[in-house]
Amino acid sequence: MRVPDITLPPIIASIASKLPATPPTLALVTALNQLVKRGVLPAEMELLAGKRFEVDVLDAGIKLRFAADEARFSVDQSTQAPDLRFAANLADLARMMLREEDPDTLFFNRKLVIEGDTELGLIVKNLLDSVDWSDTPLARFMAV
Repeated sequence: MRVPDITLPPIIASIASKLPATPPTLALVTALNQLVKRGVLPAEMELLAGKRFEVDVLDAGIKLRFAADEARFSVDQSTQAPDLRFAANLADLARMMLREEDPDTLFFNRKLVIEGDTELGLIVKNLLDSVDWSDTPLARFMAV
């Protein structure tokens, strides 16, 4: 199943941007921690420790900020700038995560903005490329 090439209506962003970011960020870090725990996301946490990340879902008006330590990911409530920021529309982020589109292709087509620590960006890109989605519950959804 291919992710459709859609952009959420602006009304979604105007509503979502006013909501607290903690619940969706908590869902993200919980999922990331479970993927690490199960070995699906082969993260070398020591490479990510002390780093702050932001995923900006442009068409949804949501910014998910999280951090990493040696053992896990957590919600980042600081006001410091993230070490690495990804920004794209929801469909493009989904295509990147599901490997329908390569992050480099999205970046060069100006559909993905990557800002911050270049070396950290490469580590995260390689980490995302190494995920075997068939080992996740998402595989059942994708097979439908």
